[in-house]
Amino acid sequence: MNELAAALYHELHRLAARHLRRERPEHTLQTTALVHEAFLKLAGEGEQQFVDTPHFLAVASRVMRQVLVDYARARASQKRNAGSAISVDSGEVDGELKFAPVELLDLDSALDALSAEDRNLAQLIEMRYFGGMTAEETARALGISPHIVRHDLRLAHAWLRRRLG
Repeated sequence: MNELAAALYHELHRLAARHLRRERPEHTLQTTALVHEAFLKLAGEGEQQFVDTPHFLAVASRVMRQVLVDYARARASQKRNAGSAISVDSGEVDGELKFAPVELLDLDSALDALSAEDRNLAQLIEMRYFGGMTAEETARALGISPHIVRHDLRLAHAWLRRRLG
């Protein structure tokens, strides 16, 4: 995993920057720190097998989300405010998913609920929204067609819109 992370460090940094762009502007966690926190979490989970680069990046992106959620929970416990606002949607603009502003903790809870109902739909949201993967990359990583990815992504968006109100 060390070799894979080293080879993909630039891509991991890009993923972290994408995650942090959705956070509040005064967020104190920096891009490099998020990459390192995610790597420590990945390394702490023991020996993992990754099918290919998109699979590794999808797992790393999920771990980055977990780091940010843990950070938001700690911040929420320090203040009486709940979570940190991010930008989450109902569509895709320039290849990037766009959502209405929601709290990171609310989004995390909604994704957990979606995962309990349909793990594949939650995984699509993680790979596309948090991982920034294209429909083609997501399809390749999951072994399905890009058409199915786009269809299921619309279904997942509708589910999240209902859940998040």
